[in-house]
Amino acid sequence: MTRTRTTRLRRPLLAGTTAVAAMAVTAGLVAATTEPAKAAATGPKLSLIAATNSLTLTSWKEDPGVYLDLGTYLTAEGSPLELKVTRKSYKDPVTITQTVYEGGKAKAKTLPKGTVKDFSGLPGFAEITVTDKAGKKVLSRTEDFCPNNASGRVRPDAPATSKYPESCPTNPFTLGSVWGVEKGWAANTYAGSYTDPAALAPGTYTAKVTVAKKYRDLFGIANKPASVKVTVVERSYEDDQGAVGSAASRSATAGEHAGHEAAHQAPAAHEGHGPGHAPTPAQAAAPVTSGAGPSYNVGHGPLKAAPPALPWALKKKQAARSMPVGDKGGQTDGSRKAPALQPLAKRPAGKPSVPDVPKPDLRSLPAYGIVVTDGEKDIPGKDYLAFSANVWNAGPAQLVVDGFRTPGKAKMDAYQYFYDAKGKQVGYTPTGTMEWDPRPGHVHWHFTDFASYRLLKADKKEAVRSGKEAFCLANTDAIDYTVKNANWHPYNTDLATACGEENSISVREVLDVGSGDTYSQDLPGQSFDITDVPNGTYYIQVLANPEKRLKETNLDNNSALRKIVLGGKPDARTVTVPAHDLVNAN
Repeated sequence: MTRTRTTRLRRPLLAGTTAVAAMAVTAGLVAATTEPAKAAATGPKLSLIAATNSLTLTSWKEDPGVYLDLGTYLTAEGSPLELKVTRKSYKDPVTITQTVYEGGKAKAKTLPKGTVKDFSGLPGFAEITVTDKAGKKVLSRTEDFCPNNASGRVRPDAPATSKYPESCPTNPFTLGSVWGVEKGWAANTYAGSYTDPAALAPGTYTAKVTVAKKYRDLFGIANKPASVKVTVVERSYEDDQGAVGSAASRSATAGEHAGHEAAHQAPAAHEGHGPGHAPTPAQAAAPVTSGAGPSYNVGHGPLKAAPPALPWALKKKQAARSMPVGDKGGQTDGSRKAPALQPLAKRPAGKPSVPDVPKPDLRSLPAYGIVVTDGEKDIPGKDYLAFSANVWNAGPAQLVVDGFRTPGKAKMDAYQYFYDAKGKQVGYTPTGTMEWDPRPGHVHWHFTDFASYRLLKADKKEAVRSGKEAFCLANTDAIDYTVKNANWHPYNTDLATACGEENSISVREVLDVGSGDTYSQDLPGQSFDITDVPNGTYYIQVLANPEKRLKETNLDNNSALRKIVLGGKPDARTVTVPAHDLVNAN
């Protein structure tokens, strides 16, 4: 098995709000003569601001085009902008509600049908026009807006942290998401690598950004465009970095498009999780990776992260100079990783028990990113069916598994832990083993029998089974952050921190409520060998907790099927992937 990815975000700026006082006098006069009226449901006061009046953007000769990170932000005052995006099932369209306040109490306001089409953000939110020095329009485009985008406080008395998640999920089988701009905060409207670079020649321009009218009307945003003077300069990697940086530059260039946030090579802290390289066909077809490098967690991955804080070109430049790209001074660029949860100091003692307390509910998502490949090493005469698969936790409790090693033993004994409503540990039970996987792209501890994958015939009988059944658990995907006890800021979101070292005496692996763990089955022994499988209709089965060793609230929702049709000839096999209800993603 192998893995790839995680998610994270961007940056803040500016300040300012005004208070209105005259209304208080009027309200007092009305109250003296009439019955008090029921307070109208109100949302936040939203404004579009620009952090700067002018900026310089770089176009690199080796990769021409500039990314329009213009420093424009949406601010929220009075109350947060909070949106809940859900679908009842894959047969139902995605809907969106806004949390507004009536008499100080939160109330859900349903927004018009068609406001959103998926979970990646508000479509066509920002309208951008660019004019040249002579006033001629040279570019006009719209960009989507993820309210969870990199954000920060706009005034010192705003909440110290934002309660909202840090990205908008793009996993095709996401069920629920929460988006928000915290009160007194601002979220960058830049769409990052969700958008294409703009072909602008060196020179001076004026960029105007405005919120689309339908969103101004929907959220009561004033029609006040933000204008920014833009100077485009052209530079060369070779000229800028010199002989010392040229090799790193080429390496960064090769990796830039391999993953969503992979414009620089993985730092030393991520060694042991696989070298940087271009994605395999299966990885290319699956949701793209994020994180500090394209493939240090090869094959394991989630959705695209929210747009990065820095344009790709700047990330390349910093990587080539061996400059760290990471959190600093109000900036989070996508390379941040949540720390791993610490295992207990020693294995549990006393009698095992499974108390009557909340437990996790493991559920499988249908397979996606499905392609036919001849294997990562181009094995002659072989055809493999590669795919991505996700098992997630619908809660209401975390899945917590600790592994403990007997000195000198190759495997760890694994235990599942249980907690009461106050978070106190109240029980545990043995649940199999953990094993060390030394192969490149792994180099971490795997919990055995977490999930299995089968290729079923049209009659649902098994045709082929994947060899992959051991996993390092990580919260790679936000699947449904509207379920009870969902954690919007999960730990161990990346294998570089979650799965221990070869000399570890114990390891803790956690699948948090609302999050899922995606594996890309793209290597021989993991993907299905279909070399001798006849053409026809099949189903990919993703099965969570196949041996039922883990204790759950429900064992009846652990299986998911995805229909496929195999065709073609040997060494040229094809796969057709019909839509899964309304989800038309392979």
